[in-house]
Amino acid sequence: MASELSKILPRVLIVSRRTVRKNKFVDFVGEYHLDLIVSYGAVPVIVPRVAGLHMLLESFEPIHGVLLCEGEDIDPSHYVSGGGGGSSSDDESVSKLSQEEMEEIRRLHVSDTTVDREKDSIELRLAKLCLERNIPFLGICRGSQVLNVACGGTLYQDVDKELPRAGKERVVHIDYDNYDDHRHPVRVVEGTPLHAWFGESLKEGEMELQVNSYHHQGVKRLAERFVPMAFALDGLIEGFYEPDAYNPDEGKFIMGLQFHPERMRSAGQGEAFDYPGCPATYQEFVKAVIAYQKKVNCGGQASAVGKGKLKMDQEMEKKRKVIVRSFSIAKNMYYAAGREAHLSKEPKLLEVGAEFLESNTALSVQQEKRLKQMGATVRNASSYVQRLKVNEEREALARDVMGKMSVEQLSELLSFYHMMGQVCSELLERKLMAS
Repeated sequence: MASELSKILPRVLIVSRRTVRKNKFVDFVGEYHLDLIVSYGAVPVIVPRVAGLHMLLESFEPIHGVLLCEGEDIDPSHYVSGGGGGSSSDDESVSKLSQEEMEEIRRLHVSDTTVDREKDSIELRLAKLCLERNIPFLGICRGSQVLNVACGGTLYQDVDKELPRAGKERVVHIDYDNYDDHRHPVRVVEGTPLHAWFGESLKEGEMELQVNSYHHQGVKRLAERFVPMAFALDGLIEGFYEPDAYNPDEGKFIMGLQFHPERMRSAGQGEAFDYPGCPATYQEFVKAVIAYQKKVNCGGQASAVGKGKLKMDQEMEKKRKVIVRSFSIAKNMYYAAGREAHLSKEPKLLEVGAEFLESNTALSVQQEKRLKQMGATVRNASSYVQRLKVNEEREALARDVMGKMSVEQLSELLSFYHMMGQVCSELLERKLMAS
């Protein structure tokens, strides 16, 4: 049962962003991304921004989808030469920004201009892996820039200073005082996925949306394989996709959005989305992820199934839906601040979700044996294994303590240890097998 459960829900890799809190590094991912991925039936697997991890990405297999989102500026060495200095060359790969201009940019955008080369390496490798294997990929904000650079495109190092407007109006792409509330118009290209998702919200003849964005860089030269889906009024590309790699029903989805559909919500209306099309980005992405997983599980014989529709074994599909429902209940309990009425109504569903988490976090007997043999090769490995092998007395004590915790606390604890246990288990397995 446990081995089956670990294969039911498709896995979407999301790379964390690193910040400093109380003199310690903290990795995080925006909750809106995670909520939307889970709500449509996939499991977000957080890839920590850890030195050297770009060489161990195979340890996160199977990979059914990749979502790249927030982060600092991409190291310009990946797409420009010269590094600043006012070159007069017409080659757009040469930076034309002076040192003085670069210093001004760093002062204005302190939180974004500190380059994180390890994150760059991890995300560029993941993007190229998706392109090589046709794994569904969604890039939001920085993620769209990573996708473009991975395919040979370039970026404006600063939109305000480099984007040629030629009579076009100036657009504010970032407002530090109104992070979530900031909006600016974009024009949607007809016949694109974005047009399909937001079509009912577009006024006839205008094709404009008010979008949220938070960036000072953007696409300069769009890689040849992509087609634009939206433009800001200053001409900056706000969305693009690969037409030949877009068919969610068949597990195909390669797309980048410079704006943030997940943050386009009305705070005064229960955080309702500005447009019905906003969550469609994630819904269609996860649809592609699920189809891709089914295709992989079928040994790539998707074309043999009528009309490209992939059918999962009915029993496995039923289990998947039960687990998704279980996660949904746990989430509702979390946000309801522990209204325990839910516990008595559907306890069996919660047990199913807990079993799934357990199957994805516990170390196998073989892993524990290897850890014992390796001794101090992995720092704190022995103590970590010892904590996992809780004896009956300590388990009883833990149950007593946790029994006094609120539903909110338990939900948060479960979510945290699921994430960390999954990451640690996969990395330890790879490292110990390679030793």
